Amino acid sequence: MNDLLEAFRAGDPRALARAISRCESGRGADLIRALYPLTGRALTVGLTGPPGVGKSTLTSALVTHVRALGKTVGVVSVDPSSPFSHGALLGDRIRLAEHFVDRDVFIRSMASRGHLGGVSGATADAVSLMDAFGKDVVLIETVGVGQSEIEIAEIADTTLVALQPGSGDSVQVLKAGVLEIADVFVVNKSDHPMALQLQREIRSMLEMLNFSGWIPPLVSTQAVEGKNVDKLWEAILEHDAWLRESGELAQKRRAAFAHRVRQLALGTLEGRVDSAVAEIAPDVDPYAAAADVLAKFGVGNGVHVRSGLVAHGGVRATVKGL
Repeated sequence: MNDLLEAFRAGDPRALARAISRCESGRGADLIRALYPLTGRALTVGLTGPPGVGKSTLTSALVTHVRALGKTVGVVSVDPSSPFSHGALLGDRIRLAEHFVDRDVFIRSMASRGHLGGVSGATADAVSLMDAFGKDVVLIETVGVGQSEIEIAEIADTTLVALQPGSGDSVQVLKAGVLEIADVFVVNKSDHPMALQLQREIRSMLEMLNFSGWIPPLVSTQAVEGKNVDKLWEAILEHDAWLRESGELAQKRRAAFAHRVRQLALGTLEGRVDSAVAEIAPDVDPYAAAADVLAKFGVGNGVHVRSGLVAHGGVRATVKGL
């Protein structure tokens, strides 16, 4: 590992690629420990939204704009894994092909591997490594997500929520979940006949909410032509400036750190709980079985296993609810 760290610190992009691969295979803890003091310098931007909204094209346009400003860029692009074959197309790389020959752009595609929230389990590690490598900006593109897959907000400093016209009525815009994590709203494909209507619906939604600080701006783009990408970047910089001036950046990163630690701890516990569950005879009720499992980890003495906690996240929700 010492050779890898030496090459990483020397700025070898192959070392960055190998480091991310180690994290994806679950062998990156020592690397993160060694490099974590170098993190915290990059501007991290998450881009999420429903399938087909143009996230990859918008990411490519942002990379082009940021590179024109002389900044180095890292991109983490997450594609969904098949629940049947467990494979992933990693097709987002196709729309980023024009940046492959740029040595100051590092692109890493990742399969979600069943991880919920629109990202991969190793996404946070990849972002940390690109940050430690010295990238000025790290862009994280999620898989096409629904209304409740919001983990990107726990990773990125600034979260862009992209929406496309003609994908639903105003009720869809008002639904809670992914819209509530937006630091910047992006209406892509602005040449669509329904684009103005979608913008009005988003503004109406914003008027219904009470904001105590930052009010998410709305930017209309046409990513294929690069239209208004400069305005989107300005909105990102304005949010970053607000985070720093208000002190919210430190709180946001602290919350992100806590979330990451919790996910790592619960991921380890999940494997141990699965093993314990496999040993329980199926002739007892699930609540008694859950109590038996918890007792094996020293959790007992009258602790009540509450109903409904297994509905989201399995062991994660159960442990969190104790």
